[in-house]
Amino acid sequence: MFPIDVFVAYTAACLLLVISPGPDNILAIARGVSQGRLAACVSASASGVGILFHVIAATAGLTILIQTSMVAFFIVKIIGASYLIWLGIKVLRNRNLITIEPIAAKSLKSIFTTGFLSAALNPKPGIFVLAFIPQFINPNLGSVSMQMLVYGFWFASLTTIGFTLMGVFSSQLKNCLINRPKVLQGLNISAGATFIGSGLAVALMKQR
Repeated sequence: MFPIDVFVAYTAACLLLVISPGPDNILAIARGVSQGRLAACVSASASGVGILFHVIAATAGLTILIQTSMVAFFIVKIIGASYLIWLGIKVLRNRNLITIEPIAAKSLKSIFTTGFLSAALNPKPGIFVLAFIPQFINPNLGSVSMQMLVYGFWFASLTTIGFTLMGVFSSQLKNCLINRPKVLQGLNISAGATFIGSGLAVALMKQR
């Protein structure tokens, strides 16, 4: 069902997407620096589940509904954009998403929820999944839905693994960031700006 050459090409494309800067891998990195490896792993897993949510939605036809219905597209777009912008404003106001100072640790449930909502409420991954994965599907090789789910699950797994590695390695940055408050401030400002920029990009999306 899955030719090895096609699967390798798909994996390479997924890895390029995983390492591209975005709000979800920034969350994993921030959790790694601020709260350690376990928090980074939870955040990364939440992003993977968020991607899987889009894959299941695309397979079920919900993403097609969003693409074809102006009202559904507008509602999903506004919700996703608002959440990302809200996260960005919160980061810019508090400046503690990335910190080495002792603060009240976020619960793993809260970390997971934030990571999941960041990925799941953003319509861009869903539309991307619907446009990207079908390029690797061959109807002559079996169930299209099954191929969609397998490729999607692999993409979600690679996302989780990639973000986990980013978060785990970022936890080692604490020693480098000690006594560098301006660097930490700059990282938080950059993170907040990324969230707001992503939110604005979602808000400006046009239905295709």
